[in-house]
Amino acid sequence: MTTRKLLLLVVIVALGAPATASAAFVHVIAPGESLSSVAAADGLSVDQLAAANGISAESQLIAGSSLQIPPQTGDLSAPSDTSSASSSDESAPAPESASPASTGGGYTVAPGDTLSGIAARYGTTVDQLASANGLDPAGLLLAGATISLSGAPVSSSEPVSVSVPSPPDSSSGGPDPTPEQVSASDVGAIAQQNGVSASLAEAIGYQESGFNNDLVSSTGAIGVMQIEPGTWNDINQTLVSPPPLSPDSASDNIRGGVLLLHSLLDQTGGDSAMAAAGYYQGLQSVQEHGMYSDTQQYVNNVMALQQRFGGQ
Repeated sequence: MTTRKLLLLVVIVALGAPATASAAFVHVIAPGESLSSVAAADGLSVDQLAAANGISAESQLIAGSSLQIPPQTGDLSAPSDTSSASSSDESAPAPESASPASTGGGYTVAPGDTLSGIAARYGTTVDQLASANGLDPAGLLLAGATISLSGAPVSSSEPVSVSVPSPPDSSSGGPDPTPEQVSASDVGAIAQQNGVSASLAEAIGYQESGFNNDLVSSTGAIGVMQIEPGTWNDINQTLVSPPPLSPDSASDNIRGGVLLLHSLLDQTGGDSAMAAAGYYQGLQSVQEHGMYSDTQQYVNNVMALQQRFGGQ
């Protein structure tokens, strides 16, 4: 998002990095993954995973590189890394959660997850996952849904479940987004009404939240388009005529994100990649410092998603 201006220490994890512990298996890094998300998925702490690969717990992962996943020891007392600003890490389960494979072979889809990324993480193929769950291999996943990793098809009498997070306590004055799961067409329609490419807005919405409005990040970013509180103030003051938009409303949230994209496209001469980078990192930061490595990965994801949503 535009207020994420964190300077991240980038440490390239080389293929075949030396491990300091015996590996149970090798994991190939998927786009958007971090040490914290991989550790959580495999029932480890960040420090355990970092030590097994001879790297710092603050290291940022590079898509396509490999990590040695050590055998689980049950000791997760080491503190975990929660400093990453990527949307996928904000929704990653806490490190003390059990590995999905050890809880009946189920995996809860996080915003931005793809079948290829999940398949790479768990040593299977896209076709096997799609077949086991009755999914389109080229389709998008619903954030919050639980998919089978065991190879056993999902029973028709037991449909894929979607977990809706409990809304924050509105009595504290915090965000209280409506628990809605919108569609790509919902996002695209609002984008077209406001002069923004439908496929670009859909790609941003899916990357940020998986089209789930009932999502609040650790930094307070809210809703389908995951807009930070400070950015909401800017949108309502400079991009919207009264009355102001409500960040809790799914439709207003989408419109706010679309208006922000419209402004970024105007400032970048219609450059979708730069607009996406500005949406994530902040345009001024991108212009002054260039894209950080996590921003570049975010942009790559958005550009790939835009093509899947019918963009050029």
